[in-house]
Amino acid sequence: MLRFGILGCGSIAGFLGRLLARPDGPLRERACLVAVAGRDPVRAHRLAAELGCEALAVPDLLARTDIDAVVVCTPSGTHAELGTAALRAGKHVLVEKPVDVTPEAADRLIAAARHTGRTLGVISQHRFDPASEVARAAVEDGTLGRITSVLIEVPLWRARSYYASGQWRGTRALDGGGALMNQAVHAVDLAQWLAGPVVEAAAHTGLLAHDGIEVEDVATASLKFADGALGALLATTAAYPGRTTRVAVNGERGSVVIDNDELAYFHTAREGEQPTAYGAYGDGNQAADRCPPPGEPPLRDRIGLLHQPHRDQLVDFCDAVRTGRPPLVDGAAGRRAVAAVHAVYTSARTGRTVRLDESGNLTQDKGRTP
Repeated sequence: MLRFGILGCGSIAGFLGRLLARPDGPLRERACLVAVAGRDPVRAHRLAAELGCEALAVPDLLARTDIDAVVVCTPSGTHAELGTAALRAGKHVLVEKPVDVTPEAADRLIAAARHTGRTLGVISQHRFDPASEVARAAVEDGTLGRITSVLIEVPLWRARSYYASGQWRGTRALDGGGALMNQAVHAVDLAQWLAGPVVEAAAHTGLLAHDGIEVEDVATASLKFADGALGALLATTAAYPGRTTRVAVNGERGSVVIDNDELAYFHTAREGEQPTAYGAYGDGNQAADRCPPPGEPPLRDRIGLLHQPHRDQLVDFCDAVRTGRPPLVDGAAGRRAVAAVHAVYTSARTGRTVRLDESGNLTQDKGRTP
């Protein structure tokens, strides 16, 4: 049984707290919640009362010997600082996305985990969606053939009231970016999990529909992946009324589309089948065969998030701690997502194509205007 504390008292802290305070299924015998902590004592006590746990100050939570692991749910730009403090206090650490707002901050957190020998994970729950697992299996076993292109579309809407709901939102220091860093980083991580690391980006960003924030509300990019696949990215919080996130992976023998966390399309050539001259124009959807829809509506929290993917990531993290293996989404994976986002930002700022190595380290600007 891994005993958890949560740093932060916002909506995602409450959601994860409800999963840990009343664990079900495979999480029941793996985890429990001991305490929450935040900057605002009133909010901390209110959340603790709901969850049936203790409310503490952050230093007191980190000093508790009956807490084994900490989930960091504070503003993005504080993740490395607080995560490092928790690691040095002997805790295992699971950080809400993004791992932090710069690759350099991520490096500090990863180094602290390595130095302390504790487990570090980053929440990217969409890897645990059934649709994502089907897509990943199809990539790994070669069902799709060589991956040739990837489309990432995150067309969301966020009103001014959203950015006003927290002083950190829309700031460079604590949000790290806008539609891409905050909202689309999940889709970027999923695309890299399926198609491999992004190694090149040529991009534009803009602030087109919001006032009073420091970050972009539209980002577009042309991407290149390590194995040669080409990609296109749109991330925006200026697409009223907002539509669903969509990741499509296309290969020489098949294609897969994940839309709103569900397998919207899947088609591959059968064994021994030769693709026809003009393909099928989207006919022959095999998605229901690969990922049958659930008989009952999936269980969602009151803030709209599905229980199952986050629960399964918590299970994976607990098992990683118990066995000593890395979690499915470790610090390096979290860093790669942030590095790809920063490549887009750097390209948009400089007007140059930006190149990364497969670990997400900036290698050079290629000197070509995107």
